[in-house]
Parts: sequence; structure tokens; C-alpha cells
Amino acid sequence: MADDDASTRASSTVRDRWDDERADVLGERWRACTLHLRPDAVTRRTGVDPQATLVRRVPDPGAPPTRRAVLYLHGFVDYFFHPHVGDALAAAGYDTYALELRDHGRSIRPGRPPNESTDLGVYAEEIDATVRLLRADHDVVILLGHSTGGLIAALWADARRGLGLVDALVLNSPWLDVRGSRYERQLLARAVHAAGRPLPRLKVREIAPHYGQALHRDTGGEWDFDLAWKPHRGFPVRAGFVRAVRAAQARVVRGLAVDVPVLVLASDAAGPHKRAHDALLSTDSVLDPAQIARRAPLLGHDVTYVEVAGGAHDLALSAAPVRERYLREVTDFLAARVPG
Repeated sequence: MADDDASTRASSTVRDRWDDERADVLGERWRACTLHLRPDAVTRRTGVDPQATLVRRVPDPGAPPTRRAVLYLHGFVDYFFHPHVGDALAAAGYDTYALELRDHGRSIRPGRPPNESTDLGVYAEEIDATVRLLRADHDVVILLGHSTGGLIAALWADARRGLGLVDALVLNSPWLDVRGSRYERQLLARAVHAAGRPLPRLKVREIAPHYGQALHRDTGGEWDFDLAWKPHRGFPVRAGFVRAVRAAQARVVRGLAVDVPVLVLASDAAGPHKRAHDALLSTDSVLDPAQIARRAPLLGHDVTYVEVAGGAHDLALSAAPVRERYLREVTDFLAARVPG
């Protein structure tokens, strides 16, 4: 994870940009600002510096001020297009922010490959900066991560334990293990170690399109998201990225020590992840909830696991009754476990 001097420099940059926020694609209730980050490994190859994007929900007119915030971290081939989550959190007394990590969603820049990384720790720079910014205006800060964002959030919180930067961690279907049989995972581990370091940009797979198609309004789903930022077949999955994810997951296996309450939520069932089927949005057809349940206790000393019946991979994008239950579980947990 990034050092404290780096996070302080980044935080200063964020403060400089806060007054330059602009209207966001989500509409009038949402604003966004750019976070200018230090050159990274991709910069050395492309000459283009990274940027991140901070999105916030504007408080409702006449709403009492709140000193409580939730910061959302998206997954791989993903970005924040969840205004209903912001509305639910606002009703529970939280300001909602979403951090678009470098090379994802709103932060994709010409000249830099989207969603490409060989070290998940690089994202600590923008997380550090944003959390410190939110701490200036809020007494309580919650980190809410989905899928890869859940894995990143857990590693970040473990690395920052003892600093009092966040008050709780909420993980929506976090990517704590690679799906497949033990044999398949062992083969993957050997192949990644063989190729990931010398050939980090080697394309090893692409994402099956079925889940994204089931979600999107144009292909029968409920949600209208930008297919340039979240294409159905994703962006190339490269050996260096898989190697970075497996290294992060190995850290979870060794045991983390997150020192704030952790809520982990996942569906109650895994659906087929390599083909279309009728339960794409009522099962997790990306990850295996049984793996998440097994590894959740390894995150820290205070972990609550909740099984959400009928949940999709992104529980917030499940059918209305299921996502409402998911959001209620989150807000009830925060009300019970986070003081203030």
C-alpha cells in the first residue's frame, strides 16, 4: 500500500480539486471531481498519468446535515451507476460518495488501458486521499466495496489498521477466491506464476457476456449503464492482473486483522458462470458464495456474514425485494455497530 507521505500529497491534490466538481452523468443529484494522481507503472509505458474520480450525492433540499459518510468502491469492469444505493443511504443518514479508481469507469483516459493493474496496492493512493478528505467533514466514514473492490477494501483496511480512518467495512460479494475446482485453481496458480511476471500483459481470458446482458436495459435488464465503461465482454483479463489478485487473495488466506466491524454479504447460491441461464440475477453467477463464506472469517476479529437469498452477484442490482433486503441489512448493521 502507498506510504503516508504519498497519501498526504494526494490528499492535498484532492482538496485543490474539490471546488472544481462538475455535474455527473447520474443527473442533478450527483457531482464529480477529478483526482490527479502520481505517475505509475502504466505512465512509464504510455506517458499518460493516472486520474481517479470522486462522485458524491448532493444532499436533499432541506435535509439536516450529516457527519456520516459511505464511500463506495466498484469491482472489475465496473463503475458506480447505483443512485438507488445513494438514496437508501441518505434515508439512513449517510452522505454517499463513490470512488472511481484509476482506469475504471469515469477515470478511463485515452492512452491508458482500462482496468489494467499488476498490483492492487496501487489503488491505496486514491483511497487514502479520499478517506482523508471525507474525514475533514465527517465523524464516521464507512468503506463499502463490491467484488474486486471488496478485496481491495479489505487489504486497504488491514494495512491502515490502528489509524482510525474508517469505522466499518461493508463487503458486497467480495472476490476472496477464484471460482472453480481445486484442480482448476491450482492450475491457474501455476500458470499465473509462470506468465504473470515476465508477461504481465498476456491476455489470459475474457469475461462471459451473459451477466452484463442480463443487467442492461437494452438486453432485457433493468439497468442503464455505459457500455464503454462496463462492456458485456469486459476488458482483456491479463496475466499480471490475475497474478495481483491471486497474491491479494493469498494474503486473505494467511489472515488479515481488520480492526473495525466487517459486514460481508453474498447470495445464497452460485449459478453457472460460463453460460446464460434463467437465474443470472437470482444467484451469484460470477463468484461462489460458499468460497466467500469460508474466507470471510479470515478478514478480522469482528466479522458478520449475511446470506441474501435470491441475490445477484452485485446484490444492489438484484430484483427489487432482494436489493431492498440487502440495503436494509447494511443500514441495520451500521445503525447497530457504528456509534454516532
